[in-house]
Parts: sequence; C-alpha cells; structure tokens
Amino acid sequence: MDFSIEHEVPGRVRVRLVGQVPDEDLDAFSTVIEEIPCVEKAVVYPRIGSVAVSYRQVDGARSAVLESLSRIDARAIDDARSRCIVSLAPRTHALMLDLAALVGFHMMRKLFAPLPLRAAWAAWRYRHFLKDALRSIGRCRLDVPVLDAAAIGVSFLKRDPKTASETMFLLDVGETLEDYTRARSENELIHSLLAVPETAQKIEGDQEISISSSELAAGDLVVVRTGMPICADGVVECGMAMVNQSTLTGEPLAVERAVGDDVFAGTAVEEGEIFVRVRSSAGDTKLRSIMSLVELSESLKGCAQTRRERLADSVVPWNFLLAGAVALTTRSLAKTSAALMVDYSCALKLTGSIAVLSAMSQSAKAGFTVKGSQCFEEFAAADTIVFDKTGTLTEATPQVACVIALDGWNRGQILRLAACLEEHFPHPVARAVVRAAAERNLRHRERHAEVEYIVAHGIASSLDGKRVVIGSEHFVIGDEGVSVSDYQRAKIEAEAEGLSVLYLAVDGNLVGAIGIEDPLKSDVAESIARLKDLGFDRIVMLTGDNERAAARIAGEAGIEEYEANLLPEQKHAYVERLVSQGRRVVMVGDGVNDSPALSAANVGVAMAAGTAIAKEVADITLSDGDLASLVSLRMLSTNLMRRLDASFAQVIAVNSALLAGGIAGVVTPQVSSLLHNASTVALSLRCSAPYRVRSKSM
Repeated sequence: MDFSIEHEVPGRVRVRLVGQVPDEDLDAFSTVIEEIPCVEKAVVYPRIGSVAVSYRQVDGARSAVLESLSRIDARAIDDARSRCIVSLAPRTHALMLDLAALVGFHMMRKLFAPLPLRAAWAAWRYRHFLKDALRSIGRCRLDVPVLDAAAIGVSFLKRDPKTASETMFLLDVGETLEDYTRARSENELIHSLLAVPETAQKIEGDQEISISSSELAAGDLVVVRTGMPICADGVVECGMAMVNQSTLTGEPLAVERAVGDDVFAGTAVEEGEIFVRVRSSAGDTKLRSIMSLVELSESLKGCAQTRRERLADSVVPWNFLLAGAVALTTRSLAKTSAALMVDYSCALKLTGSIAVLSAMSQSAKAGFTVKGSQCFEEFAAADTIVFDKTGTLTEATPQVACVIALDGWNRGQILRLAACLEEHFPHPVARAVVRAAAERNLRHRERHAEVEYIVAHGIASSLDGKRVVIGSEHFVIGDEGVSVSDYQRAKIEAEAEGLSVLYLAVDGNLVGAIGIEDPLKSDVAESIARLKDLGFDRIVMLTGDNERAAARIAGEAGIEEYEANLLPEQKHAYVERLVSQGRRVVMVGDGVNDSPALSAANVGVAMAAGTAIAKEVADITLSDGDLASLVSLRMLSTNLMRRLDASFAQVIAVNSALLAGGIAGVVTPQVSSLLHNASTVALSLRCSAPYRVRSKSM
C-alpha cells in the first residue's frame, strides 16, 4: 500500500493514501490495521483517503507499524473481509459529512442560484415527497408522508417555493438524524449480541472436542445431539434427527433430517444425532440469526408500545381536520401549513423503538438476551415466577456424590456403563456422570446399540442383547417395571439421603444407583429475596427430582412452594393452571423437559447452559446463568416501561406546544419543522441513554 506521512507525534501517526477507501473495503481495511502488533486504534477517513493510527510506544513500534502498513494489499483486505462479522457503521464522521453535504448544497443554491432555478429545483425535489404521499393514499392511509407533502404543497399554493425548499431541507436533515440515531441503536444491539458465546462439538480424527462456534470453518465436521443447537449451515453426512426449524420457517413441528439433507444455523435438534459437514463460517450464520432477532423485536412489540403507536397514527387524520379548521377560520395558508407541519406519529414510534433497542442492548451486555418489548412488558408486570431446579437454581456442574453397586456389580462397572450411556447428552447431570468416570480413569468403549433419549425420564439402549436403562426412579422402577427389593431401597435411601438418584438397570434387574450432589448456586437465596422485594408475591420450584432433594434445595433457596416428581406435561399443566388463574407467570428453566412449561408461561426464561430447544422456546436467555440477572432484568423492564410513559408524555407536550404556536402565528412553518425534528432527535437520544440498573453484585 502506498502512503505518505501527513502528521506525526509520539504514539500516533496520520498517513495520506493515494485515493479514497471504498465503502465495501472500509471495515476490512480497519480490521487489517488494528490487527498489526502494537496498534491500539485506527481511524479511517474514507472520503479523504486518510488514516490515523495510534500505537504503543515501545522500541521499534513505529518502524514496525509503518512497514506493516506498506505490506497491506488487496489479498490482505479480502482475507480480513471474512472476519468482519458486521459493519462498524453508523460512523459519526459519516453523519457529519452527510449533514455538511445537505447544508452546503442548500446554501449554494440559496446564495448563487437564480430564483427561477431554485423554484424549479424545489418543484423537482417535491416529487419524492409527493410520491410517498400518493403511495400512502393508495393504501388508504393518512400518515406522516401525507402530512409532509400537504405542508410543502401549501407553500407552493402560496407561490412561495423558498419556504417549500427550506421545509424540505429541514425534513431531510431531520430524517438523516433520525436514521442515524436508529442505526446507532440497532448497531449497538448487534455488537452486544455478537459477544454472546456459543460452542460446537467438532470431530477431529476419532476425537470429539468442544470449541467456540466462531472457530468453525467450511469443511469442518461437527456432531449435534438431542437438545443441542446447529451452529453453522451444513449438510448431514451421518445419522438422523428431528430438527426444530421454527426460527427460519415459523413451523412449530420438527422435521426429519437425514444423510444428504441441508441443515441451518439457528435451528436445534429435538431428538436424534447427526454429523454435519459445515458449509459456511459460523460468523456469517450467527450474524443472520442476530439480524433475525433484531427484525423480530419489531414484531414482538408490547401492548403498551403498540397502543401508543396506534394512537399516534390515529391522530394524523385529526391533523388534517385541524388544518382544515384553521384554514376556514383564519384564511391563513401559513398557519394552515404550521398545523400540517407537526405530527406525533414519527416521534412516538422512533422514541419507543430506540428505548426498546437500548434496553435490549443493555440486556445483552448484562448477560441476558430479550426478544422484544413484549417480553420486557410482561416481565415488568409479572407477579409469579416458577423455577426449574437442576441447572437453574442449582449449579450447572453437579457432581457424583456416591455410587451404589447392587446385584453383584462393582462401583467401577456401574460408573463406566453409566458414563458410556450419558456421554451422548448435554444435560448437566449427564456431564457430571461422564466427568466422574474420567476423574476415576474409567475408560469405556461403546458396546451398546444406539441410545434412545426419553425426555425427562432417562436413557434406554441395549448391551449384548440386553436392555439397559438409566434415569429417574419414575422411569426405571415405574415405567420400565424394574423391581427393587426392600434391602436395595433401604441401601439407596441410606447412602443417597438428600441426593438426586439415577437408577441403572440391565435386563430388568436393578444393578446400581448414582447419587448426584447438586449444590445451590451461590447467589440464589439473595436473588430470590430481591425478587420478592421487587413484587413477585409467589415463587414456585418445579422439579422431576425426588421429594427429599427438592425439599433440601427449596429450603436453602428460601422458596416456600415446590412440587417434586413432575413430568414435563405436569410442569406444563401447572404453569397453564397459574396463567388461567390470572397470574402473570415467568418460567425459568434449562432443559428439553422445561420447553412445554416455558412456552405456556407469559414469559419463558432459559438458562445459559440450557438446551437449544429451551432457548428457542424461551423469550429471554440468561447468557451467564446468574440468577442476579433476573433482578437486573426486573429493574430494567420496569425502567423501560417508565421511560416509554415519560417519552410519550414529552412527545405529546412538545408537539402540542409547537402545534399551538404555529396556529397562533407565534412560530413559522419553517421554525415549527426545525423544532419538531430537533425535539424528535433529542428525545430519541435521551431514550437511548443507559438505564439505571443495580449491579448484579447487589
């Protein structure tokens, strides 16, 4: 790359390029420079072909930076382009240049163009406003474009193209500022969501390793099992699974995917196991999912936000009636134009959307992803919160506390076989069993047939022609009909008192049990107390675990109401019953078995370690699994509702004052337009400010 040094001080150098930087190369070019060792910051000014580079002041840094700059070529920029997940726009200097261009051209026409030429240009420029207005009228809508076109048209009727031109100029400036404000809010949200981590199970040789999904590249082979997300687009090379594609197609039922079928990022495996050959980088597909979420947030508007926007739209016809009344009573086209110049709709929609985008962005930074203002509104109004136990109230990494051998088996055999079965599934308890076997150096090879995962019950397979099952007491003893003697029951109760128990049976005989110690998360008791203070008057724990383990955890957490030994359909029915009683319910869970209850609640919250199905069904995802996030989320939701109420009142007050001033003749249509757009941008910027939320440390 050819350049010359334009200005230099210690630690900072500004260089002049031989030409401008194309917009499509800007992000990649910035990335290449910032990846140079010692470079701390690079600011590219594309239109003037200049770059300001700040670097650490160490020996040899200056010469190394300049040499690296000289080596940048088209190939380096192309390579960097694949790493640029999302545009760095909107840029403040680009906004300033756009505004400078608008102001400059307007002043040049005003100072140097003759009056007939200025009038002709104004008429030509008006065609865009007229086209938008006619499009709205064609859809039987009286909205802001119709108001703008009418206000400008009144100036032409007055034979005053100067006023028309100035009005269009002010509208263009306001639109530019509003677009920038919205884009900045959306961009901040996207960057916040990009920081949320995802992992994938990559196959390397005969090894399976867990890596960040951002490290996946085209050609990699990954395995996806029940409850796991598909992190990148690809094609199935082996296996068969039922895949939930509702994020892409909207279809709630899972579809079968087998060898040769395409699968897509953002979907999840409900049942089965597939090996997927990655076709495109995970960065691109993750961005697509995030953009879908940003678009979805517009469709998931809360009732309060929707009600305000509908009210704003309904005011537009009254603007025309008011303008007509002003025209009849005052016979003044200036006052009539002023009545048409101010609207409520644009400001209410923009401030509301930006307030929600700001809340979503702050949520992502704080550790929770929210799908839209409807979720905030429901969470702010909720009076009941229901928790799953395992992985939600308890640590996401439970531990094996004891292994009980029965029927002539030893502890090593029990743990080895259990790990062999459980390693196929992502549930925290399954990971605990696999980890315990590894810690005891119990190696195992797969001798069993394909495993069958039975949601909320356990796992079934076959070993040397014998049926093998592992899971809850309800599944193994109840559903599978495995008998348990009084001696076996007494031994299990004595050794696993207060623990969650997995039962292991082979060919109908109980051969062992594993006691799982599932300690309470450190912040749960304090978070539960804070949630009570913030208005949740009913807090419930639902679990498929046994009564003793449930009672212990509920007591430690400070939860007075709990239900144990529940199946997924029973959890779902419990939540449905609460909703039918008029309660506003938040359900917090992490597993496949929690998905029905999550969907039945007013708001579903999935934990970070939860399955992709749970996260897909949920309205909110806690990316760090910290229950203190629920406290912050409650406060943020409440503050968002207050901000929406405040911005609504401010928009109504400011624009009503401008409307009254214009009708009274105190302000001209041009000043009214300027103040209207300026107030809209100012209120929008105020709505984008961070919310005051108490830190998670509380």
